[in-house]
Amino acid sequence: MSLKRNLLLASFVLLGSAGLAEAEMAATTATDIEVRSGPGAEFPTVGVATRGSEATLDGCVEGSRWCRVDVNGMRGWVYAQYLSVEQNGASVVVQDHRDDLGIPTITYEQTDPVQTGSVRRVQPSSNDQLLGPVDENDTDVVAVTPPEEVRTYIDDNPVDTVRLNGDLVVGATVPQSVEVHRIPDYQYSYVEVNHQPVLVDPGTRRIVYVYR
Repeated sequence: MSLKRNLLLASFVLLGSAGLAEAEMAATTATDIEVRSGPGAEFPTVGVATRGSEATLDGCVEGSRWCRVDVNGMRGWVYAQYLSVEQNGASVVVQDHRDDLGIPTITYEQTDPVQTGSVRRVQPSSNDQLLGPVDENDTDVVAVTPPEEVRTYIDDNPVDTVRLNGDLVVGATVPQSVEVHRIPDYQYSYVEVNHQPVLVDPGTRRIVYVYR
């Protein structure tokens, strides 16, 4: 009887552990977030998951802050900082507790179905704002070569894309109504235009680099 009882207890422990592991893969969005077709801000948006949406978390890319989820009928990639899960009765941020939670590590393949259409760019409409034209006589127009850590920061801190008409080139001017985002310890800011990250001089609002 003792052996049988021990086996039953062991079975309950295993079932409980399996249930816990499964529960840890259930996540909640901490804010309104864009779901993207790939693990990076350069990928098109699949849709927006509103704050408090329940999601199923597949795993996260090693060395990256991007995780793949199913949420509100969408399958795609979101930033781990904006996902929370329940741990010991408390809500914790996925990015801060990946090891503790045992979040699986996954890879992104070029053939991944969620990448379909990832090379497409947003097509501005006739009602969208215009980029300012490039003045070839303007000596203040500069082109820069940003360090790799700048792109890493942009990828890790995705922002909503804005739709603008005009040529997305160095020297074009971003409208005053468009918010540009500061990069710590760097003189230029960034914004995502038509799903392409660009660096902007915050003083002149001229584009100094376009990530292709």
